[in-house]
Amino acid sequence: MSPEREPVAVIGTGYVGLVTAAGFAELGSQVWCVDIDADKITRLRAGEVPIYEPGLEQSIARNRERLQFSTELGPALEHARLLFVAVGTPPTYSGDADLSAVHAVVDAMPASDRHALVMKSTVPVGTGAAIRRMFGERGKTGFAYVSCPEFLKEGSALKDFLGPDRVVVGDDGNWAGDAVAGLYAPLGAPIVRTDVASAEMVKLAANAFLATKISFINEIANVCEVTGADVTEVARGIGLDQRIGGHFLRPGIGYGGSCFPKDVSALKQLAGNSGYHFQLLTAVIEVNELQKRRVVGKLQKHLGSLVGRRIAMLGLAFKAHTDDMREASSLVLAARLQADGATVSAYDPIAAEEARKLMRGVEFADSALGAVQGADACILVTEWPEFAELDWARMRSVMAGELIVDGRNFADRAAVAGAGLTYEGIGR
Repeated sequence: MSPEREPVAVIGTGYVGLVTAAGFAELGSQVWCVDIDADKITRLRAGEVPIYEPGLEQSIARNRERLQFSTELGPALEHARLLFVAVGTPPTYSGDADLSAVHAVVDAMPASDRHALVMKSTVPVGTGAAIRRMFGERGKTGFAYVSCPEFLKEGSALKDFLGPDRVVVGDDGNWAGDAVAGLYAPLGAPIVRTDVASAEMVKLAANAFLATKISFINEIANVCEVTGADVTEVARGIGLDQRIGGHFLRPGIGYGGSCFPKDVSALKQLAGNSGYHFQLLTAVIEVNELQKRRVVGKLQKHLGSLVGRRIAMLGLAFKAHTDDMREASSLVLAARLQADGATVSAYDPIAAEEARKLMRGVEFADSALGAVQGADACILVTEWPEFAELDWARMRSVMAGELIVDGRNFADRAAVAGAGLTYEGIGR
């Protein structure tokens, strides 16, 4: 790529920040990365990537000369006029987004007429307007603001950055919006130029709609179970309708991760704060919570009381190809199983280290076979590719029981049954 590309700064080196930095470096930009976590910056300077994301470590190594890591904001302000904000906005107890990290970034900005904050973090609608008011009150009216929400999927985030469905740029029609659009132009994706509030809503609405599709197909799966239909066939049939599409029509044990739960709750709360009761999202959230607990009911149907039973969980991350444990279904399942008197063993090829920090009393194994040793039942929680290649006959030989609950409809049902195991899927 051209060495004359605009240099940029990225504030926050989590999943979104690191992928954004690596993506811009791949396109040829010099990137100044800033984070208040000194230990994380030290690790990144040493070439150690603190998160797992396919291709990210290799990309950062490949573009090492284009990436600078620091705890100081000064060098970023000196070299880059576009400051991409990618800090966390976790939910509060009320369901609102915690914007304390965003406000800390705003507070750290000097008066300037050559810089722009470019918001990658998911924030409530109205945040951009509030930040511009804050700039005005502090004599920083020259500081520009752009909303450029991220649409990266963990597990394919770098690929998504370099091949996006669209790029949304919300601005006031000044130089900053043009500059951000120019940065993304080489990717050839549609660029949606709009106002700041609409750009903020695009992100929340997109995730809320996808979460709704997941909860919908899970409800259909539950109805299929009592009517004798197979939800995989139903999903295939309705997904071919171009008005519906096949994406996000895979039933399972509910959505998780850092985006869907937070963004759905944030949009529901935003509507409530504005005096509107978003009934649909209330149902989406309820369905998702209940779906995680239906797995326990499947175990009880076959095993009766879970007191003294040993239950194995295969996969702990909220989805495959990531080590992210935020809002992972495995957390709810493990806690519920333990509350019902069961012993829980678990295996995840990537997320075990993160899971150990969050799961008390769980016995961690180094392999799927080790996790199911002596187990009365096994739950497939995360659809890691290696689980598609399991030797089910060997698994059966070390298990005490014979029940496999496929929480993702991922395993080969015929192969499981052929090994003498009892297969229980979702909506099948």
